[in-house]
Amino acid sequence: MRILGVDPGLQITGYGLIEAQGAAVRLVEGGVIRPDSDLTLERRLLTLHESIGNIMGEFQPDAVVVEELYAKYAHPRTAILMGHARGTILLAAGQRSIPFCGYEASLVKRALTGNGNATKTQVARMVCYLLGLSEPPTPEDVTDALALALCHASPARQMFERPKGRRALPEAVARQL
Repeated sequence: MRILGVDPGLQITGYGLIEAQGAAVRLVEGGVIRPDSDLTLERRLLTLHESIGNIMGEFQPDAVVVEELYAKYAHPRTAILMGHARGTILLAAGQRSIPFCGYEASLVKRALTGNGNATKTQVARMVCYLLGLSEPPTPEDVTDALALALCHASPARQMFERPKGRRALPEAVARQL
């Protein structure tokens, strides 16, 4: 399975592609997309869309993974701009019928390190360990993207995921209550 992790941004978007077979993972590709900051917002989004679309077309990932937006940003404008970049990634994946997943940052940290409050340095060390790298990729946007892809490939992720929506208790448990 090929998994493309993307750390979206309007200044710099990091991406990392891994291949996972069972517990084995290997790095396929990683890099950044840097839209010209002098361009208008719509032109930067177009550059991002075309660039990530080309990467998806070339490497044919089986899944695309992006970090979820969280609810409490110190600067709400940041969330709005990140939403634009994130939406562009989703559109590119949707146009190619590639399944898309989003994970909270704390889930990514827990799946890789066992600690939802791990530092960026701790996450980077695990990315290096899991992919057999001597040092973290730079810039850190690439490392963050690879962490997302590794989280998706990790069986540990399923242990830490919160169930979506309400689920009925198993009948045997409900009888005991």
